[in-house]
Amino acid sequence: MLVSKEWLNEYININVDVEALAEKITRSGIEVDSITDYAKDIKKLVVGHVINIKKHPEADKLNICLVDVGEEEPIQIVCGAPNVAADQFVIVSRVGGRLPGGVKIKRAKLRGEVSEGMICSLQEIGIDQNLMPKKYADGIYVFSDEPKPGSDALESLLLNDAVMDFDLTPNRADCLSMLGAAHEVRALYGNEINYPNTTVNEEHDLAVDEISVRVEDEEATPYYAARVVKNLKIEPSPTWMQTRLMKAGIRPINNVVDVSNYILLEYGQPLHMFDQDEIGSNSIVTRYANEGEKITTLDEVERTLKSSDVVITNGKEPIALAGVMGGNFSEVTEKTQNVVIESALFNAVNVRQTSRRLGLRSEASSRFEKGVATERVNDALDRAAFLLQEIANGSVLKGIVSDGQLPETSKVITISTSDVNRLIGFELSTEDINTIFERLGFGTEIQQDEFKVTVPSRRNDISIKADLIEEVARIYGYDQLPSTLPNFEQSTAGFLTDNQLKTRKVKEILEGAGLNQAITYSLVRKDMATRYTLSSHEVVELMMPMSEDGAVLRQSLLPRLIDAVRYNVARKNKNVALYELGKVFYSKGKDQLPIEVEFLSGILTGEYSGNRWQQKSEPVDFFLVKGLVERIAEQLNVTFTYESAEVDLLHPGRTAYVKLNNQIIGLIAELHPKVEKENDLDRTYVFELNYTEILKEQVGKIEYSVIPRFPGVSRDIALVVDSEVSASSLVETINDNGENILNHAEVFDVYEGEHVEEGKKSIAIRIDYLDINETLTEDKVSNVHNQILAALEAKGATLRA
Repeated sequence: MLVSKEWLNEYININVDVEALAEKITRSGIEVDSITDYAKDIKKLVVGHVINIKKHPEADKLNICLVDVGEEEPIQIVCGAPNVAADQFVIVSRVGGRLPGGVKIKRAKLRGEVSEGMICSLQEIGIDQNLMPKKYADGIYVFSDEPKPGSDALESLLLNDAVMDFDLTPNRADCLSMLGAAHEVRALYGNEINYPNTTVNEEHDLAVDEISVRVEDEEATPYYAARVVKNLKIEPSPTWMQTRLMKAGIRPINNVVDVSNYILLEYGQPLHMFDQDEIGSNSIVTRYANEGEKITTLDEVERTLKSSDVVITNGKEPIALAGVMGGNFSEVTEKTQNVVIESALFNAVNVRQTSRRLGLRSEASSRFEKGVATERVNDALDRAAFLLQEIANGSVLKGIVSDGQLPETSKVITISTSDVNRLIGFELSTEDINTIFERLGFGTEIQQDEFKVTVPSRRNDISIKADLIEEVARIYGYDQLPSTLPNFEQSTAGFLTDNQLKTRKVKEILEGAGLNQAITYSLVRKDMATRYTLSSHEVVELMMPMSEDGAVLRQSLLPRLIDAVRYNVARKNKNVALYELGKVFYSKGKDQLPIEVEFLSGILTGEYSGNRWQQKSEPVDFFLVKGLVERIAEQLNVTFTYESAEVDLLHPGRTAYVKLNNQIIGLIAELHPKVEKENDLDRTYVFELNYTEILKEQVGKIEYSVIPRFPGVSRDIALVVDSEVSASSLVETINDNGENILNHAEVFDVYEGEHVEEGKKSIAIRIDYLDINETLTEDKVSNVHNQILAALEAKGATLRA
């Protein structure tokens, strides 16, 4: 909303400069984005009266103008504007003057003729070409009145002014008008408001004899009112109205159309002017549109309507889209003589739906969507009739023709002084609070320290006690809030919880290994929600999803991580390593909050290099990802075991479950080749761990172990087993039979192929023996080693020669 200080001063007298005013308004909660000073950089701009003109003898497109600028003698100015003529009152920049953009005006000779100044267009003094009247878009501006020659042109144009740009939040629709801005300023400074003149000199003829109004559905149109104005004279608006409209960002059209736009800005109440002679009947009916009904709007586009659209009709066919745009055949033109002025309340939801569907966002629709002030509907109608009398010589017929019922214009909220002070920490008296309510224009009844506050409908954002308390706080001043320190009887130093410390360590490990943290959407397509899950649960569906891509809550982090990798690879970033620590959601049934479980997942594709200056890059593989998972386990002081697995959409031969205490808490795998192909990925490996379950594992403090004083013994064995036998089961058997001298068992080779029977494989294991109390003897080692071999043979393993 663009708010002119000059226009604002018409309603409330504020003797502060615009910067101070903008600062105070911003501090009260309405941000002033910018200030446009129209007088900035302009000097020696005066009103000139063109006495006569003649053609330049040396140039067909130039005219020599004799211009009265308030001095003893008129001056000569050479002008090339196509619309310059004698007896015009124009804008003149004198010699020595300045215009926006650093333009300096000097005495000059144009084709041999002296020019002592410049006759200016609006664009040359800083008005946007899209806002100026079309009549003057390609030429100089001509005053519609006759200001005194030599007087300040900026004063005559009302451009000795600064305009504030209010960045309004949706709840502050009351400030989408000059009167609303005046009320806001009154609340801050306390001055009285001078309301516009709405006194209409009505004719004896009755408006109801000319037109009838009927509301078919009060849900669509709670109230509809109209006035009839006869014998209008269509001409340009007065200079003051044109300038105020341009400063507010609206192009002047003619005096009738400009009045409707002027009232929109002044009252915040959208109006519409119908050419009475083109309506097609003496009846105006508002209703819901018929499905498929058509109307051609003012922009000459034929619109197909839906049954949710509200229309204004002549009893048969639509003549306007309620609150959005009028029809083309009843618009005001230069031939218009009689008009019907519409002022109404329309259903905000219907206006918003129609406006959005048809792409017709307008100043009117934006106000109807947010709600207009009930008490201003008829006032705005009277004000429009008054202005048409004044500037278009119209005759206003007697009475307002209306149908429907104006809703309640105010609401009453009960609040006490203690309510206010307790919530915001002030120590305001009842009188102080009452003064603020009065400045806001709220009615009050006081009994001891309790208020009954009557809130006008223009403030539809205020409905409960907390809203009133907020008003008191912002008008009194947020900067006046007292500063206090927390009062702690016992204070403790802040520290990280055990889980927070563990999480930081895990992130350091993964980021140190070259993975980047990703944060992906929790919403996924329904068919993606249960992919790669470790257990089966019902999905949590959104009641009103914005799209199918975000219809349910995820049960795995991997689908969105795959999307992220695909996005990067498609943009030539081939080597991607990401991890995410986030929540998945399991349904507990209807009307129940879902179970939230934290997962840690990662994905790697392309080549991997820990540090390029020490080693060459190598393709990502299963064991690299397994190493990351084992490093996490080591840091968290837990022990994972692994078991081969088959999971849908994962590679059947390169997938393993991660187990903790014999419970599946995650997986490590390569994506299935089909998934890789669908996403245009090379070999891609993933891991996913139930982080919540891992953190539940109770671990003690890591204690120091003395470095052994005695040497250990290592023995390598190669075992032939069935292909289905896992290496981990062999290591487990070794650990179970190694007694107290077994230190470590590790697989270092697996072989299938030549010299090994079909359906068999060879697994090589290194076994380390150590006794921390004494030197190992050959007999002791051999006894334990033979015991291990016997146990392995009992499990079906054969020692390979």
